[in-house]
Amino acid sequence: MPTPFPSALPIRRLTHSDLIACADLSEDRGWPREEHKWGLLLSAGKGYGVDDPDGGLITACVVTEYAPYGNPVLGAIGMVLVAERHARKGIGRKLMRHVIAAMGTTPLSLHATPNGRPLYEELGFKTTGRAEMVRGHFRPEDAESKVSTRAATAEDLPTLLRLDEEVFGADRTHVLTRLPAFADQVRVAEADGRIIGYAAAWPNMDTHVVGPLIARDTETAKALLASLAAHTDRPLRTDIDVRHEELLAWVKERGLESVAFNAVMTYGIAELPGDWRRRFAPLTVAAG
Repeated sequence: MPTPFPSALPIRRLTHSDLIACADLSEDRGWPREEHKWGLLLSAGKGYGVDDPDGGLITACVVTEYAPYGNPVLGAIGMVLVAERHARKGIGRKLMRHVIAAMGTTPLSLHATPNGRPLYEELGFKTTGRAEMVRGHFRPEDAESKVSTRAATAEDLPTLLRLDEEVFGADRTHVLTRLPAFADQVRVAEADGRIIGYAAAWPNMDTHVVGPLIARDTETAKALLASLAAHTDRPLRTDIDVRHEELLAWVKERGLESVAFNAVMTYGIAELPGDWRRRFAPLTVAAG
């Protein structure tokens, strides 16, 4: 029996029980399975997808909402995927229109690959920035940083939540409280007994992804990134806002290489909230 045309199939909410099907869909499109990341996104965000009558998922995406429950100030869209056998049938467009309608007046953001960007532009998203993905084994500097860093503790959490909301521009409590279990490292930078930045490194396949990376200035960002690198033997990967030219030049001097560029796109707002000068890298491009 032929598979019914997907437009007749309903879009439903995904749950954590759909994790393996989501990872299978990633693999189908040539992406890493990234089960660890899918687990965070499906628990902290809202997943949407269409079941394939032959098994698995035809399409999926996740929206992570920020600020008060029921009244978000921002929704970050990520992991928009359509199975290869159903590609180029308008299914991704249908899913995105459903998500936009479901989010109502809530402003939206996403990181778009060059292939995905035309669809998002057609739907009304505007390019407001760019992020550069870099990857590689970090080579430490000979000189010790003047910025003090240490491992974060449970007592730091209230301070981190306040700092993060100030920099990110929205309350991310429901995501950041999951960070200690999700990440292998969470570190803070201090000056005069005050926390001036924080960063995490979380496992993704054979790498450690650095994110979020929030810091008072570039020197603080460098110190946090170097301190994370000092505690892992895996390659690092991160997505840095291209406006942070000094940090990008520095990580490339230290062994990381450019992998790709993504367009930062918004819908319903002219630019992302918060202070980009202190926001160096997202937790993940899928969740902002």
